[in-house]
Amino acid sequence: MTARLTGDAKINTLKNEKQVVNFNVAINDSYKAKGSDETTKIVTYVQCDYWVNPGIAQFLTKGSLVELQGRIGVNAYTGKDGEAKATLTFHVNTIKLHGSSSTKNESPAKTSEPAKEPAADDLAF
Repeated sequence: MTARLTGDAKINTLKNEKQVVNFNVAINDSYKAKGSDETTKIVTYVQCDYWVNPGIAQFLTKGSLVELQGRIGVNAYTGKDGEAKATLTFHVNTIKLHGSSSTKNESPAKTSEPAKEPAADDLAF
């Protein structure tokens, strides 16, 4: 699945010293109903956990676009109001980073080379 992070990833350390990276993503989808010109947008939120390498957490920032592979699940529970509720979960095996909407961890490459003037043969007159 390809999705955007809804917040920065967090590393949690368990009692046995294992670390897990937890983050949430939003999957955006849209469609047009047959015979309609209106586009319906659907957003699905998924809670993710990644056990392989906690070092990736620094790159998993709010707005980042990621491609995830793994196993989907559901966490069913009873809310405080007694109503049945559920959340989608995703046990991530592979993460591919596709970019970020912020420049928090990125610095664009700077070049000190000045812009080149067009050659005399390239001039329009």
